[in-house]
Amino acid sequence: MKLWPRTLSLRLALMFALSSCVLLGAVAAYLYHSLEREILWRDDQALLGRLQRMQALLDDAESIEALRSRPQLYENMLGNRDSFLWIVDTADHMLIEVNPASLPLPKLPDASSPKLGNDPHNSSLRLAWLDVSRTGGHLKLIAGKRADEREQMLSAYRNTIWMALAAGVFLAFALGWLIGQRGLRPVRALATQAAGIDVRNLHLRLDDFADTAELEVLSQALNQMLARLEHGFAQLSRFSEDLAHEMRTPLSNLMGQTQQLLGRSRSDEEYQNVLASNLEEYERLARMIDSMLFLARCEQPKATLKREPVDLHSLVEQLCEYFEGMAEDRGIWLVNQSHEQLEAEPELLRRALANLIVNALRYGAANSPVTISTKTTENTLEVSVHNLGDLIDPRHMPHIFERFYRCDASRNQPDDSGGLGLAIVRSIMHAHAGEVSVKSGTTGTTFRLIFGTANAQDGASPPE
Repeated sequence: MKLWPRTLSLRLALMFALSSCVLLGAVAAYLYHSLEREILWRDDQALLGRLQRMQALLDDAESIEALRSRPQLYENMLGNRDSFLWIVDTADHMLIEVNPASLPLPKLPDASSPKLGNDPHNSSLRLAWLDVSRTGGHLKLIAGKRADEREQMLSAYRNTIWMALAAGVFLAFALGWLIGQRGLRPVRALATQAAGIDVRNLHLRLDDFADTAELEVLSQALNQMLARLEHGFAQLSRFSEDLAHEMRTPLSNLMGQTQQLLGRSRSDEEYQNVLASNLEEYERLARMIDSMLFLARCEQPKATLKREPVDLHSLVEQLCEYFEGMAEDRGIWLVNQSHEQLEAEPELLRRALANLIVNALRYGAANSPVTISTKTTENTLEVSVHNLGDLIDPRHMPHIFERFYRCDASRNQPDDSGGLGLAIVRSIMHAHAGEVSVKSGTTGTTFRLIFGTANAQDGASPPE
């Protein structure tokens, strides 16, 4: 169970109260000790003054007997029951005594100059003493005062301080709660606005709260998050629609051909032809499912890559040999101009390059080369796949790496990737903390895989 309240206004009120308690307590302690030292200093000065007056009386009197015969001189000087006076000779014989409480004579050391201290047997009795020389011998003058009056005054002052401290803490708590309630109004307004945004109105945005710097930063961050959620939700909706459309075509073909086949008896050759056609549709569905699973694995936030040094020239040479037959069927030849080494996961890099080569062979012009080359800059390593052929319309450029997107849907071929080939390339590059780009112009179409050389070497984790 947490003792700290969940309400921010109460937390602020408690913090105000605790801060006020510490501050007021420190001030009160300082004032109390200052008053205590001041009262003690005044009492000590009063005791020293009495010693001086008694010494003056002794100097003015003819003898100690004259002072003893006139006690009103010093009794009136003392003036209250908390004050004491002793005058003794060297043998500790009492010569003059003013002792309202009948306290025993304090045992004190000799002092040629006035001394101050507490009675060793009674800590509440403050003393001042002095040894003076007389013709008849030495005398010890002792003046004392009990601390009862001082303690009563300090006790009353302590009670006043405690009451003032309690009142100050209570007021600080109340003011802190009111300030918290008023200060958190924008937060409650922000929470109300955020609660009104759901799946049906992700286009709504929070107010900017420009008059509150902290909430302005928070609202901007939340609006950015809402924009990402809206984009992701729209992308997911489009993906669901595209997936349903892509799977509906082969399933419709399978169902139509099967229903037509079952409509009447067929020959063995007709059955074989229909089964062969169905097999093509099954293979198309299998490629689509395999690509979707591959995309899902690549886009896992916690996916880790097994990076290894990859010789790009050897890897591209293997791919050129693999696609040599497909290239010859289209009258295209493959040119390997790569010559760098890269830290990457070999299988993922192989698949990304294979998809780009297949795309270049599919859309490249006959009797033209497809060139795979590399380029190194200070911070990047680029792997390019260039082909000659029809230019890509600029309106297709922002969407060319989206799932199921085709620049020309009518050009579906038996080995078509279902619009997922370039999406897979982008996912592989994101997993390697890299980028993929495309440029299409009069010199042809070029797809570039851009790797950060520093990231590739230190094994940086892929971005989410």
